[in-house]
Amino acid sequence: MRATAGEERRPFCQLRSTDLVKRHKPPLFVLIALVAGLAGGLLIASSLEWTPVSAGRSKPDSLSQNSSPSAARALAGQLSDLFESAADKVSVSVVPIFSEQEVQVASPFGSPEDPFRDFFGDDFFKHFFGQIPQGDQKQTVRGLGSGVIVSSDGFILTNNHVVDGAEKLTVVMSDQKKYSARVIGTDPQTDVAVIKIEAKNLPAVTLGNSDNVKVGQWVIAVGNPFQLLHTVTAGIISAKGRSNVGLADYEDFIQTDASINPGNSGGALADLDGNVIGINTAISSPSGGNVGIGFAIPVNMARNVMDQLMKQGKITRGYLALMPQDIDENLAKALRLKRTEGALVGDVTPDGPADRGGIKRGDFITTFNGEQVKNSTALRNLVAQTAPGTSVKISLLRDGRELQVKVILGERPRGRGGREQQPEAQQPEAQTSKKLGLTIQNLTPDIAQQLGYQREHGVMVTEVAPGSPAEEAGLQQGDLIKEINRVAVTSARDFNRMLASLRNGESVALLVRRGQNTFYVALQLP
Repeated sequence: MRATAGEERRPFCQLRSTDLVKRHKPPLFVLIALVAGLAGGLLIASSLEWTPVSAGRSKPDSLSQNSSPSAARALAGQLSDLFESAADKVSVSVVPIFSEQEVQVASPFGSPEDPFRDFFGDDFFKHFFGQIPQGDQKQTVRGLGSGVIVSSDGFILTNNHVVDGAEKLTVVMSDQKKYSARVIGTDPQTDVAVIKIEAKNLPAVTLGNSDNVKVGQWVIAVGNPFQLLHTVTAGIISAKGRSNVGLADYEDFIQTDASINPGNSGGALADLDGNVIGINTAISSPSGGNVGIGFAIPVNMARNVMDQLMKQGKITRGYLALMPQDIDENLAKALRLKRTEGALVGDVTPDGPADRGGIKRGDFITTFNGEQVKNSTALRNLVAQTAPGTSVKISLLRDGRELQVKVILGERPRGRGGREQQPEAQQPEAQTSKKLGLTIQNLTPDIAQQLGYQREHGVMVTEVAPGSPAEEAGLQQGDLIKEINRVAVTSARDFNRMLASLRNGESVALLVRRGQNTFYVALQLP
């Protein structure tokens, strides 16, 4: 289930000065592409690059139709010319960004109150190590990432994690001229940032349209891996619309097999026309090195954030105030839906924009303002990229009927939401369904008050048997089951009566509340 519009998280990896810190997400680790090195040591940069294929390019004649050696050489030469032209066009506009930040580092000799220093005395340590630093010391952590010049007057697009926490930023141009940079704005929720240098007549990139890229397209990635400035690598677009990677709150990554390494973060992913279609951000790797799985922020998403940061220095996002979720074939069957592509409304905030526009729990959203909604992540991204106050048309399915509603978007709250931790709910009066491997009980006033469910109805799940249909469906202890097949459940007896009326093998749609989130679960009756 995708996070709700009110639920946010900050999954970025922290950076350490001496090693690459990997985010554990079995079986692979997601590596943020910015790595810092201690002062005086080797300066290691981290970043990622992806190379998408140029959209709309005509397909070359196959070698089988014209297979002479001269024709093959000519075709290879034409392809080489395309790569060379794209590299020349993009490389001059991708710059290294050097960052510096002071951090507190514990003294290896301990504090003045350390018992070992009390025992041996400072003279003992001075004899072997010289002057002893007192207490924690400040050290400068340096990092290297990449950025893309987007305007001739010095605006540069990069990743938030490239500049986050930096006290000093330096940009080096291709002619080795150095500029101090200031941060215009950052957006950790997309990992996008904009910085500015005071310069004129700079070579700005051409921003393309990431919606038009195709899987299999050739692309180039340009950046500064391991201080090897202006490095160009090539590959293809491996996939589009990657989400749940764990890097940002809003994810719609382009995946590429172009070689990405530490130092490429914030660099360009471009098509063979030299149009930037993505901002390289991260790699997925079990070892910290490139294994051909990299992620880039689509330039359309980055451009939307960049424009807001440049104009107003902050980000505002549209807001529906509902809980969207994806569905699989079992849940679609239980809800009598003929498709799984879309977003199911698990819950609607009372008096929120969606509620005022007529959207109800159980609606299945298929389009948003004319754009097809593939899943809950796509809906969330579409809403976020639309300005608050915009009137949008939303197509949906309700009880087998196609409807269209108009909703005026609100502004997404700035606070970060979270899920309540579920205390164990155990009561002696419990009823067990051995068939489902599920134990339930009535929602008593005491439990309702404890969990904040005073105005709710349903039955509480007090136990889920390992390996049971209930566990396979994802039910957990503490869940509140509110509906079966869109019919309200008011008691444990009610729940068992409804189950008894269903046939073996039938798919059942349960409406479940867990903490602050409400969503549907499909359960297959044995």
